[in-house]
Amino acid sequence: MKMSPSVSLLLLLLLGLSQANPIEEEISEEGPLQEEDIEDEVNDDTVDIGTRILMSNNATDEILLEGDLLAPKTRNAIRCWSQSCMWRKARNGQVVVPFAISGQFSSYERQTIERAMRGFHSSTCIRFVPRGRERDFLSIESRGGCFSALGRSGGIQVLSINKQGCMYHGIIQHEIIHALGFQHEQTRSDRDGYVKINWQNMNRAMAYNFHKQNTNNLNTPYDYSSIMHYGRTAFSINGRDTITPIPNANTRIGQRRGMSGWDVKRINLLYRC
Repeated sequence: MKMSPSVSLLLLLLLGLSQANPIEEEISEEGPLQEEDIEDEVNDDTVDIGTRILMSNNATDEILLEGDLLAPKTRNAIRCWSQSCMWRKARNGQVVVPFAISGQFSSYERQTIERAMRGFHSSTCIRFVPRGRERDFLSIESRGGCFSALGRSGGIQVLSINKQGCMYHGIIQHEIIHALGFQHEQTRSDRDGYVKINWQNMNRAMAYNFHKQNTNNLNTPYDYSSIMHYGRTAFSINGRDTITPIPNANTRIGQRRGMSGWDVKRINLLYRC
């Protein structure tokens, strides 16, 4: 069948477009992550950060406090608000935190970790930079769970993001904030005015995870929406609440999106950004 000149021209145009812009059947692992990828991850994930961390850490061999804090070997963790536990500020006012990411991670996973770090760059004076010859640095590895030391511990400081259960934007930021020197919101020194701890709903051996700490609250309000706040059933043995907000028991706690406004504010206050 003979085609008209107009139909032939149209077919040639379509052929040219298909060759100039080939259809990609799959997203390359090397490709840049877009903001919509973060939204899809958030919308598909219905488990709060604290619960997911505790689930991931069930089988770890590490000695952890409050579920994901490495037990200190040389100092008392509750005193991590002194200058010796903080990352140093450069002359330009930026707090430089050197890091090295293990080769265990794929290119996609590495980008996920780096994207979580960049979230601090836009709202705080914290700057994560690839390690050069610095003695103190974060060694980001895939170990048996999601955990971090509290503040700068010195030397090679492991921050574990397990490839199987911890590769979430909010979890990575949660562990990074521990490394910056912050504890969980529900262990704040003033928490009894904001949450009730239901000791009867947890194993007695796990009760130490809810002990109040001698925290520096930086004159900021208790933040139910903090990325550092665990969910209602953390360490529960019967599915009932271990943490209940007061006076309004229906207040939402335990989120999964990322840093709250007060999380950002506290980092800036502590490091005098």
